[in-house]
Amino acid sequence: MIDMKPGTALLALAIGATACDRADTRDARDGVGEAATAAADPATATSTENARDTRGVVLFLGTSLTAGFGVGAENAWPAIIQDSIDAAGLPYRVVNAGLSGESSAGGLRRLDWSLQEPIEALVLELGANDGLRGLPVADMRANLDSILTRTHRRYPEATLVIAGMQAPPNMGARYTRAFTATFRDLAEKHGAALVPFLLEGVGGRPDLNQEDGIHPTAPGHTILAANAWQVLGPRLQARAAGRR
Repeated sequence: MIDMKPGTALLALAIGATACDRADTRDARDGVGEAATAAADPATATSTENARDTRGVVLFLGTSLTAGFGVGAENAWPAIIQDSIDAAGLPYRVVNAGLSGESSAGGLRRLDWSLQEPIEALVLELGANDGLRGLPVADMRANLDSILTRTHRRYPEATLVIAGMQAPPNMGARYTRAFTATFRDLAEKHGAALVPFLLEGVGGRPDLNQEDGIHPTAPGHTILAANAWQVLGPRLQARAAGRR
């Protein structure tokens, strides 16, 4: 794992979340938002080929990090996870429901769309934009809690994985502590696996981020995938072996 300076990484996250807000409008023009929205809507995203695909679905519900802003979904960390799944010979396929600028409330609103197709696992990557906007941590916690609760109620055998985030430092120590603790607390409550900090080794690294200094490059996404795979991989392997 590549070491990073926490303060620098948090600042990068704050700037990145700001850009995600701005990306909502810009993406609608350049096609990124349209692609992400299509991925979020199973009625649009499920192609004829996927309809014949009997592999179990691993759903990634998240922000521009998941959508692959600037590098394309084909180079984003969920796509790299698919490569790892295939290399391990596991019977799963990734469905990328990332959307630039998404908040926890937005993720909750489109959850029913995302869960229309049965899933084997949910990887939840939401919260960074809540932190940037200074939204109450209690509201974010309630939204993420509802996403996890409703997912478990609908698919009780599904594996739950939470991608942890950190709040920008300008929100104050009390806010940032409560924000970071939310992901750990929800993982414990729901029996979910936790990726402590998805951006570990990437945040604050100019060589691993695009020219805007905000979104990871393709090599940066490779590290994000490695961070997530070391948590998700063993659980998918256990599922495939019948040990849920």
